[in-house]
Parts: sequence; structure tokens; C-alpha cells
Amino acid sequence: MKFDLDNNTLEGPLAILERLDSAIGNTKTHKLNFFPGNLFVKLEYQNIFGSIKDRAALNIIKHAVKNDLIGKETTVIESTSGNFGVSLANICRALGVNFIPVIDPNISKEKEAHLKLLCPEIIKVTERDETGGYLLNRIRTVEKYLLKNCNVFHPNQYENSCNYLAYYNSLADELCDTFSKLDYVFVSVSTGGTITGLSLRLKEKFKDINIIAVDVLGSMIFGNEPKKRTITGMGASKRSILFDSAIIDDVIILSEPEIVNGCYSLLRDHNLFLGASSGAAYYAARKTLKKLKKKDVNAIFISADSGQAYLESIYNNSWLIQNNLI
Repeated sequence: MKFDLDNNTLEGPLAILERLDSAIGNTKTHKLNFFPGNLFVKLEYQNIFGSIKDRAALNIIKHAVKNDLIGKETTVIESTSGNFGVSLANICRALGVNFIPVIDPNISKEKEAHLKLLCPEIIKVTERDETGGYLLNRIRTVEKYLLKNCNVFHPNQYENSCNYLAYYNSLADELCDTFSKLDYVFVSVSTGGTITGLSLRLKEKFKDINIIAVDVLGSMIFGNEPKKRTITGMGASKRSILFDSAIIDDVIILSEPEIVNGCYSLLRDHNLFLGASSGAAYYAARKTLKKLKKKDVNAIFISADSGQAYLESIYNNSWLIQNNLI
């Protein structure tokens, strides 16, 4: 599966990945005008392809290229609800490698349109699985494709340790370099990569830090009953094995109206136009800090992406009314 490139005439795959790497990470840590306590947000939409998933996608692909798991003729296929797929699509495009995203009807219109620009082929799963969602059928679709085709690489974000190691070695280090004292981190969850990497690294430096996972009602990550969900970008219909390595101090489960509330509060009170998981993490952070009533607490929530992909959903009144979220 090796790339067969003449480095004298064409940039090699690792050089391409290193160039992309230079545009991923070192995102801004922004302090909010908030009381009580000191509340910060890490703005991950500043990564080159627009989300926190750029970190994991690049790390997974770089590891695969180094280990000859991806070559020029390889097809990469992955189940995605949006951000991870966009990251993979851009990285594969830069390498000249074919990428097939496996999506479902819950993907935002904006993300689907973006993927159509980048990918010659998209597989869209339309049948709900036994949990009422689509994730399990998306994964089954990927598995069937792997059985029927050769020279295929599956990033497998739900089981690949390169997922959480990307955050351990980059995002967590950035927080360690930024803060001398950090008491709370709020992370909305899906595959578990971000919270696992952050928790393992931050617990090494900040012994008393509280790692708070934020999930949505109906998600099955923490053993709750499955329920139809309309907001994308967080939650999952299965628990990733990556969570087995995470060190989580508390879990906050939010309803979808609470997540919407968090998004609009960020926009109204802090002039921050951010995505659904950001609104959820902020809502959980605000609720926790107001209950603590401590002035000297340092807390941060992770903003995975901007609100751009939610213009037709969370930031659309008609959509909110249609889905009973107002």
C-alpha cells in the first residue's frame, strides 16, 4: 500500500501531513465575561478544516501512512455525523486518496453539502437501527464494505487509540501550557477521544481537576435509555471502548432544549457563534459554576466547532418549532 512518489518532483505524503499539522492546534483560549469564577473556552473551530476533529483525523491518517496502511490506491471509509468526515475528506484530498463518508439523514445540510464538494462518493444510510438512531447501521455499512473490497482503510474513530492520543499530545498540552491552575474542564462527548486524551494528560498536571462529561438525553454512552435525538454533534447510540481509559469525575446529561439555550446564551451574552456541543458544554459549565459560587475557580469548556453548520437547525426558528425545542 506504499505511496510511490518521487520526492524530487512531488511533495511526499508525510510532508503534506506535516504541512497540514502546522495549521492544526494552538487555537485561542478565550476568557468569558462571567461571574462567579473564571470561565474560559477553547475555540477549536480555528483549526484549518473547522473543528476539533482535525486533530484526531490527522493523527490517525499520519499513523496509517507511516505504517503503510494507506497508499495512493487506498480507499478510506468512515462512519461520520459531520466534523470527522469533513476533516478526513480534506486530508485524504490533500493526499490524493479516495475517501467515502458514511452518513445518515441527521447530518446537517451544511456538512452534507461540504462533503459532496470533497468526495466523489457518499453512502447515506436511511434505515434506523434498533436504538432508534442510525449509528449502528452506519457502522455495519462500513463493515460490509470492508468485507467486499480490498485495499481499504477504516480509521475506526470509536476504537482507534490514535483518536485520544491526538488530544493527549496536543490539546491537553496546550491547556497545561496555558494554565498554572485549572479546576474544571467541561467536554461534550461522542466517540470519547477528546475527553479520554484530556483527562489522562490533565490529571497528570492538575491533581485536583474535575473532568466533567456532558451528554445529551437519549444518548447511550453512559447507559441511558435510547431516545430519538435531533441535534447532531454530540452523543452516540453506542459506548466507545475509548471511554474505558477516561478518568471522568462527573457526568451531566442535558435535554435538547437546554443545549439550544446554551447556544443562544453564548451568542446573546458573549457574542460567540458556536455549535451544539459548545452550547451544551457552556450550559453545564454555567450551571456548575453558579452553584459553586466561588470566585477563584478556573474552568474551561471545549468548543468543538462554530455555529456555521447549524444555521438550518439550532439557529433556525422554524426548525426549532418543528422539533419542539422552543
